[in-house]
Amino acid sequence: MTGKVLNLRRTRKQKARTEARAVADASAARHGEAKPVRSLRATQAELDARRLEGHRRESPDESE
Repeated sequence: MTGKVLNLRRTRKQKARTEARAVADASAARHGEAKPVRSLRATQAELDARRLEGHRRESPDESE
């Protein structure tokens, strides 16, 4: 009668991690993108807008 020896503390912690990860994944799906991804996207949009503005032939003030 030999069985696998389990460390109950380790098993309990692993179960808690798995449940916490499931809750986090559900929350992330509910709230959209992760903050670093949103931040990166916003920074990229700002950079694109600056580049576009930098390539204008005339400034908006001189159009009159």
